[in-house]
Amino acid sequence: MGYWYLSVAIVAEVIGTMALKASNGFSHLVSSTICVASYATTFYFLSLVLKTVPVGVAYAIWAGMGIVLIAVISAVIYKELPDLPAVLGMGLILSGVLVINIFSKTSGH
Repeated sequence: MGYWYLSVAIVAEVIGTMALKASNGFSHLVSSTICVASYATTFYFLSLVLKTVPVGVAYAIWAGMGIVLIAVISAVIYKELPDLPAVLGMGLILSGVLVINIFSKTSGH
């Protein structure tokens, strides 16, 4: 169940970050409200994840997937295209997440 909660935490964090950008420094009420609610959801579900998944593994997956998803969504919505070094770095982050999930005995699944 921990990894389902982690998926929810990741999606909520991505929504919150995209709403943070749209809030324009918390000057738009709807976007700001979505941002705060999304981050509250993120940390609630992340707290549930930490009951069954080691904190280092959970955080690595949460942060890594959040970085990649936000970069992809930002490229589509805001036309903020990452350059080659950024793409390579994100590829390394994804590779690290895969290594943890496939080979690590501490990942708990």
